Amino acid sequence: MQRTYLIIGSILGMIGVGIGAFGAHLLEPIIGPQLLQTFKTGVEYHFVHTLAILIVAVLAGVIGESSLLRWAGRLFTIGVIIFSGSLYVLSITGIKVLGAITPIGGVCFIAGWIMLALVGAKYGKRN
Repeated sequence: MQRTYLIIGSILGMIGVGIGAFGAHLLEPIIGPQLLQTFKTGVEYHFVHTLAILIVAVLAGVIGESSLLRWAGRLFTIGVIIFSGSLYVLSITGIKVLGAITPIGGVCFIAGWIMLALVGAKYGKRN
């Protein structure tokens, strides 16, 4: 599990850098400021949740296998794909209906953070 989320986080980080550079250098003059801001929001959430996936990997090394951690990693990954992915495609194509699926990714992010909090409650040191 640790290896899996380390690889997923690393790949998503690499993709995030590429997508961010694409947006900053190629899209800016083409899509306009409003859609560019939408694109940047996708990049921002992409990176934040890539780091969350890497935290899942580190925690898996510390506490071992955990279904809560596994679900946190899954939900963060799905969230990046749905939330950020829909914003990327919306920005580039202008297809507004894609904005309707973006909140599904946001719910995945929230659920992932809840899973991570439950990991803390279950495995955290008690003084």
